[in-house]
Formats: sequence, structure tokens, C-alpha cells
Amino acid sequence: MKVLVTVKQIAEAGDEFAIEGTDIAPADLEYDLNEWDEYAIEAAVQLAEAGIADEVVAVTIGPERADETIRTALAKGADRAVRVWDDVLAEGFADVAAKATVFEAVVDDEDPALILGGVQAADTGFGATGVALAERIGFEHAAVVNDLEIDPDAGVAHVRRELEGGVEELTDVDLPAVLTVQTGLNEPRYASLRGIRQAQQTEIAVTDLAGLGLAAGDVESDLTVTSMYEPESESDAELIEGDAGEAAARLAEILRETGVSA
Repeated sequence: MKVLVTVKQIAEAGDEFAIEGTDIAPADLEYDLNEWDEYAIEAAVQLAEAGIADEVVAVTIGPERADETIRTALAKGADRAVRVWDDVLAEGFADVAAKATVFEAVVDDEDPALILGGVQAADTGFGATGVALAERIGFEHAAVVNDLEIDPDAGVAHVRRELEGGVEELTDVDLPAVLTVQTGLNEPRYASLRGIRQAQQTEIAVTDLAGLGLAAGDVESDLTVTSMYEPESESDAELIEGDAGEAAARLAEILRETGVSA
């Protein structure tokens, strides 16, 4: 059984950053592997170690800097890595439909029995790519998975899902399937020094839209970012200073002014 793991290199801004046009200034961004995807990688590698998965393939959509992210998946135990990028993707990179189209083409090439990915990305937080991909390729899908057991003979994934209000659902999902996983599914391993060295020597298969049989029109985005700004704080918080007596007197005064009474 082949397992395909979708991973993303996320952009993280520090406490201080500048906005340039409709994005955060590149100099103020740091890039890392999406936290939720780490759990998906670990789940796939554990399936390989258990003899259930024959091959684990990591795939990402991103420019050359994303090589570092996908090499993390290799260092943790993925067998192969595929990176997809094309200049036309830069404009619609945040568009879920465009990502689903690209991943659909990769699935057609790889023919996996199971696709794992994080339930959401820490930067955009849409939480929709896995669902959209499952719909495109006709696979069954389960989201927010926090426990997973594969029965390869029955062709079923036994999953536990975290629902609203602390409710958990136990369900069976027929393979092939797309599962998007939650943090807490497992304990992601650290990449060993040996794994890191091997990952640096492993060739990443890089392809563009043409290599996947796609054209620019196939990933044309319906999403347009019109503006980005940091909202002004509307807080009227007041830091009360002084000793206990002075602070208590000021607090009582504020409560009277706002109409709060015993």
C-alpha cells in the first residue's frame, strides 16, 4: 500500500513585522514545516514500520525554499519526495481549489491507497484542502482524526474523530481514503542525524504544471486578496499602578464610572 503525505511549508511572522502591499514583508517571515503535517508524516512512517505501507511519498507545493521542508519528511522516514511549483502558482498559492487541482494530478501519477495530511495549516488556517481533494478524486474522507488504525486485509481505516464540544466519533472509512489529522494523533519523532544526512543526499522530484499535464488555466484562482492591514487596537485597558490601597481606590472609582454596583 502506498501512502501519500501532503505537507506544507508555512510562513510565520514575528511580533514585529511590516506589511508590503497585500502580504507581510518577506524579510519578516520565517518558514517551517506545518505542525499538523508532522503528525501526518509520523502516522505514515509508523504504517511503513508496521509493514502496512510499502512506500511513503511526501508531496508539497512550493518554491525552491520548500525543499528544506520536504527534506524534513525524508529525514523522518518518507521514502520519496515530490515538489510541485510553477510561476503561475505564485498568484493563487493560497487558493484551495488550485491546490486541490495540483494534488489531484499528483494522485493520478502516484495512485496511493491512503492520503494523509494535517487538518489545517498554521498560516492560512482554511482547513479545506483535504476535503476538496477527496471530493475531486472520489475518495472517502475523514477530518480531525486523532486516532488511526488500518486494517489492510479489510481495506478499512478505523478512525476516531474529534468533534465540536469535546465529542468524539468512532467510524470506519473504506480505502482508498483521504484523512486529515489532528495534533495528538501520535508523538512526531525527531529526525536522526543519519536521517538528516540521507535526506540531504536524496533527490527531490521537482515538477511543474506541464509535467503534471496541467495548464495555467487549470489553476486560475477565484481568490483575490484585496488588502492586508494590522487592525487598530480598540482596547481601553488601564494599568492600575500604586500600592494596594491606591489600586483598590482606583478600581472602585472605575466600577462606579461604568455603572457597576454590588
